[in-house]
Amino acid sequence: MAGRPPRDRVITLYGRMPVLEALLDPRAAVSKVVIAHRAEGAAIDRITAAAAARQVPVERADAARVTRLSGNGRHDQGVVADVASTGLQEVETWLAACPAGPAALLVLDGVTNPANVGLVIRSAVAAGLDGVVLPRAGVPAVGPLVVKASAGVALSATLLQAATAADAVDAVAAAGFTTIGLTPGAGEDLWHARLPGRVALVLGGETAGISPEVASRLVGCVRIPLAAGVDSLNVAVAGSLAAFELARRRTVTP
Repeated sequence: MAGRPPRDRVITLYGRMPVLEALLDPRAAVSKVVIAHRAEGAAIDRITAAAAARQVPVERADAARVTRLSGNGRHDQGVVADVASTGLQEVETWLAACPAGPAALLVLDGVTNPANVGLVIRSAVAAGLDGVVLPRAGVPAVGPLVVKASAGVALSATLLQAATAADAVDAVAAAGFTTIGLTPGAGEDLWHARLPGRVALVLGGETAGISPEVASRLVGCVRIPLAAGVDSLNVAVAGSLAAFELARRRTVTP
């Protein structure tokens, strides 16, 4: 087998169905499966068969070791797997290789719900955006809950990491991206705003929105126009609408 990927590009999945789904997903580069000695049943049989079909090593271990690997003994169901995230990389590394010209990114700032993170990733990939920036501080790591919410898309999506959202905004701005926040209180709406071809749209957290530290670095903000007294949308819904609006603009002839 090929050499194992660096640990910072490995996602540890746990639970019988998440591991089985990864083994059945050709996009998922599963490098190893560990199963507790006492774990048995039809799902375990399917996992071992799927691993054998892909020539993925399966190791039996005591339950304590499986729990140490998963970090969640209540929900790992005696199974963990290492999966290489082919698109996970440092934002600076990606920016260094990104050609000049139009590009669109979403940057998450304090989005704490793994389901929201996964849904944003799925929408960004479906819309054809260039990547999603996931700061290590304030945003969940790519793990089982994020992968599940993304329907597996997070395993191969272009996911860019930075220490903080402020660091991410500084990095993309230095690379020529115009940084714009998406917030309900903005004066200009996203549908009519003039956006550059090289743009990074920042999505704020579920409760506090965009942090002051990040807001002070942005060129401006836009909002999604809402009717009937609705004052805001779930961040995953807003991110999906924004992703497809950015995609639509790519298809419109100037």
